[in-house]
Amino acid sequence: MTSTNKLTSASIPTQRTATTTPTHPTIVVVVGTDMHRFDRLMGWLERWHTSRSSTALTMPRMVIQYGTSNAPAIDGAVGFLSHTALQDAMRQATLVVAHGGPATITEARRFGHLPIVVPRDPALSEHVDDHQVRFARRLAASNLVRLCDTAADLYAALDAGIADPARYALAADAAAVAARKAAVARAGALIDSLIASRR
Repeated sequence: MTSTNKLTSASIPTQRTATTTPTHPTIVVVVGTDMHRFDRLMGWLERWHTSRSSTALTMPRMVIQYGTSNAPAIDGAVGFLSHTALQDAMRQATLVVAHGGPATITEARRFGHLPIVVPRDPALSEHVDDHQVRFARRLAASNLVRLCDTAADLYAALDAGIADPARYALAADAAAVAARKAAVARAGALIDSLIASRR
């Protein structure tokens, strides 16, 4: 059996370090696959992109997964990304902007990002309830995300993150990574032994 090797290599994403952070800023935006549109965020991004394009400031590369929303007029916008493509994008990103989906936020953090989060608002028909708002606020209170409730909040977060990418980078803890790898290896060994005993 090779389940231990598969678990070890596939389950622990490579977090960013000083040597893996791109020299040219890349912003990845993820809004998930929900049927509700998130045109508010797309509009904010378009306005920020346009205003930055009119200045001498560095224009970041954008990867925007916009789902069922209106496609923003920004190069790099795509309706949906496969899970593998999304992981690759997060691995290479300087900043990650996310809706308030728990899975998206967790994935961003696993790749070493402090996500910039704009939760969907049910009052604007962006979701069925306010769980994203409540979840994002709880995480923000513990400094686990950078919550942006307004366009001005988002613009400030993006500008600050481009100027100083370390502001939104979670330092890779070598001991924690080693402990996770060891735990995955132990789980794989246990699964192998259980399968072998059933035979």
